[in-house]
Amino acid sequence: MGALSIWHILLIVIAAALLFGGRGKISGLMGDTAKGIRAFKEGLKSEEHAEEDEEAKPLPKTAARKKDAARG
Repeated sequence: MGALSIWHILLIVIAAALLFGGRGKISGLMGDTAKGIRAFKEGLKSEEHAEEDEEAKPLPKTAARKKDAARG
């Protein structure tokens, strides 16, 4: 008990083949998910580079801030 038998290993191999192998709908879904994750990571990388390149800018003053500044 606790050790994997040949049946457990065979079941895992069949499940992996169904999920990732062939030209089934599930493998296409996994491929689309991988593309989405890759695009998300590339987007994060481009944001980091954009933040490093830009200098910090002060926030624009709003009408309420202008009134508070005028009051002194």
